[in-house]
Amino acid sequence: MKGKLISTIMLLTLALGVSVALAQVSVGVKKGDWIEYQATFQGTPPPGHNVEWARTEVTDVQGPIIHLNITDGLSNGTVLQEDVVLNLETGHLGDDFIIPANLSVGDTFLDYYHGSLTIIGVEDGTYGGAVRTVVLASTALTTYYWDRATGFLVKGVTNAGDYNMSSIVHATNMWQAQPAGLDTTTLYAVVIAVALVVALVVVFVVWRRNK
Repeated sequence: MKGKLISTIMLLTLALGVSVALAQVSVGVKKGDWIEYQATFQGTPPPGHNVEWARTEVTDVQGPIIHLNITDGLSNGTVLQEDVVLNLETGHLGDDFIIPANLSVGDTFLDYYHGSLTIIGVEDGTYGGAVRTVVLASTALTTYYWDRATGFLVKGVTNAGDYNMSSIVHATNMWQAQPAGLDTTTLYAVVIAVALVVALVVVFVVWRRNK
């Protein structure tokens, strides 16, 4: 009887450990991170959704709980501001502002309003002036794009029938924008070419002096 009790306790402990492990999520943001969006819409969006620009700033991070300050600029000139608390473990993500970081195709995460969402794609694109790897998921009306490394929303496209809306990151302090028209590969090539030219000039000057 005592042996069965010990076995039961061990199984319960193991099950609890597995549950805790499954509940853990990767948080990719920190206090002070911010992101700004530009938005466009067509048709007649619901009140408060006629957004033309927005800014989201992380004001605190405590484990899976993330505090945000969100500012929305509406098409009529009104500016709205609110504080939002997210919980990546319970799926309270607001309008999917931030999800767990470093997800891959087939991975799932909990959304309080939509249930379990599955990552359906991973791709590279230019967001906030830099090439970033993003992950995609869709609900009935909206396709979301999140920066994979941070989990921050970088793009959203909504098709609701009576209105369409699109928002995309304009600026952020989480990564550096690259010089316009110059990608990383081109930049490296230019640096190497300049270094080679300088080296050839130095060799030529030394050769002339010795001669």
